[in-house]
Amino acid sequence: MLDPNSDTPNPTRLKLARKRRGITQTAFAKQIGVIRRAVVAHESGREYAPAKDTLEKISRVLGFPVEFFYGDDIDVPSVDTGSFRSMKKMTAAQRDMALSQAALGIYFSQWLDARFDLPKPDLPDLSRERNPEAAAETLRHAWGLGVLSIRNMLHLLEKRGVRAFSLAVDAKEVDAFSMWKGAVPFVFLNTYKSSEHSRFDAAHELGHLVLHKHGSPLGKDPEKEANRFASAFLMPQGSVIAHRPRFPTYQTIVRLKKVWVTSVSAVSYRLHELGLISDWQYRSLCIEVAKRGRNIEPDEAPRETSQILQKVLRLLHQEGLGRTKVAQALCLPVSELEHLLFGLAMSGIDGGGKRSSGSPAQLQRVK
Repeated sequence: MLDPNSDTPNPTRLKLARKRRGITQTAFAKQIGVIRRAVVAHESGREYAPAKDTLEKISRVLGFPVEFFYGDDIDVPSVDTGSFRSMKKMTAAQRDMALSQAALGIYFSQWLDARFDLPKPDLPDLSRERNPEAAAETLRHAWGLGVLSIRNMLHLLEKRGVRAFSLAVDAKEVDAFSMWKGAVPFVFLNTYKSSEHSRFDAAHELGHLVLHKHGSPLGKDPEKEANRFASAFLMPQGSVIAHRPRFPTYQTIVRLKKVWVTSVSAVSYRLHELGLISDWQYRSLCIEVAKRGRNIEPDEAPRETSQILQKVLRLLHQEGLGRTKVAQALCLPVSELEHLLFGLAMSGIDGGGKRSSGSPAQLQRVK
């Protein structure tokens, strides 16, 4: 067994980087010119570490700096520690890529936590509440939201201490992922979807965080519960009743969805769920949505971006730490940093970009 304190590459980091690229051990062995048994040995920490020239090949193939492979363990979450939707549709490689990115997001978040006093988690444990709609109402009351529309779901999560990052896996099968890491909640969102769908994903994952904190949220029932929570949280019953359409046509729903910034499908489902439109009217709307394309959202809203990350990165830039230096401090490729940041204007972090609108950062430097 290799000595973990010796000056050798960390096996957990070797494995993480390979899985982040979605490469099997067999394919990876061919790419770096070794037998599969050598890759297994390198990643298990047994027998021997990769030679210097092999490590350089590993770095080139995976696109990670050699320095990344040294240092403390980076814990990669397992499927059982978080929530994955459409799990059966995912390939093993897609799961590995998503979980590995989650590990890098947690790693980056811990680096930020050591330097900034970020918002503390403020999510009540609602696991005893059996009715997801009641849980959504309870959380809205606890956060003082009433029945107001949530204009920015991502900002709300961040304000309540949820660490939110992008899930950059170019696959429609990968929706979103959430988990608790100790006392800190994390949400990873697929940015290849419409803004309205991403908002619903964020509310869905919030449902998992408050409803399923003490158990593995796998299976159909927890998914249904999280969906019901998200629907009620984004579209409170009182607000939906107040905006009930007299003539629920497709165009009417397109206009109505702007009240809650949700998709046409989500609004149609909510109206039907509350008995505000008939079965026939709901079927007609579903048929119209299918005709126009379920993946095409009419009048799509502007995409939400992270307010906390923008403020943190701006402060780092003021101290001379642009994106390249931040990536170097983490021993990560710049691309991995960008993949976590919801498509923020990274050029602004290194200078030359436009300053984002909003109030000045209210963050305290702790280091």
